Amino acid sequence: MANTKSALKYIRKTQTRELHNREIKTRLKTLAKKVQAAAASEDKDALTLAARNYISALDKAGKVGLVHANKISRHKARCAQLLAA
Repeated sequence: MANTKSALKYIRKTQTRELHNREIKTRLKTLAKKVQAAAASEDKDALTLAARNYISALDKAGKVGLVHANKISRHKARCAQLLAA
């Protein structure tokens, strides 16, 4: 267990950050599933909307360093392939 007040505060901050990051990552997974479902249903409008939301969320997560830049590029490229098909 932590011995100092600053260490206790650091633990609290870490727990808050972990919760926030987990929420964002969970949302990204949900949006990815929505993109796949829209692609499977072959509904172009739904796919466009889902891909736009997913790409936006990926960019926001990447801006704060939560997701690696290469992963973002890979997922955005796959969305573009689905939209082009």
